[in-house]
Amino acid sequence: MRVFAISDLHLSINNPKPMDIFGQVWENYLEEIEASWEAKVSDDDLVLIAGDISWAMRLADVAPDFEYISRFKGIKVLLRGNHDYWWSSISAIRKMLPERMYAVQNDCLRFNDVLIGGSRAWTTPEKDFLTAEDKKIYERELIRMRLSLESMKKQRKEGDRVIFMSHYPPFNSRFERSAFTDLFAEYAVDSVVYGHLHGKGSRIVPLLEKDGVKYYLSSCDLVNNELVEIL
Repeated sequence: MRVFAISDLHLSINNPKPMDIFGQVWENYLEEIEASWEAKVSDDDLVLIAGDISWAMRLADVAPDFEYISRFKGIKVLLRGNHDYWWSSISAIRKMLPERMYAVQNDCLRFNDVLIGGSRAWTTPEKDFLTAEDKKIYERELIRMRLSLESMKKQRKEGDRVIFMSHYPPFNSRFERSAFTDLFAEYAVDSVVYGHLHGKGSRIVPLLEKDGVKYYLSSCDLVNNELVEIL
């Protein structure tokens, strides 16, 4: 089983919201992702979608976007992004997901010898937190991340590989260590997949290694609308 990642699909199957207003890279971006998916993924592979999945506002409205994703090969694992306003309770989401689609939220899922954890995270400050509310959310997300990592720890067996999904980058634009990266090192995570970043102004490194953990960027427009191979 191989593992791939892609994020920030920003789907709007029923109520099209053109993405090419954000730049040329978004022209026909779904067709490019579809071609990459078809070329790389088999039915036994795992595809991680690290947030900003759909523009839908309500859970009932996201069904066509789920159905679109379900048509592709592989087992899919979804994580909430900052634009996934439709994401309500995790139990309600799991009830409506099509076959071979899963959602992770502050917990951990096993697929053979691969453990997938996931938590949305939050913006890591460049120096100090901009507001007290930002600091509050950041600290709350750290608690949620630890919940997922603890769930992983209880399940982990010798030989397991651990991949963590985080919508927000777990470091700032200088790629400095953070409370998030310290957690990943503490729990000996193998790889982290993140998205959220967009545009030419983003300072990016597609693959970065820090404290023995590999960090993979998966924002579709910044990886040329290609699925990124993690394992």
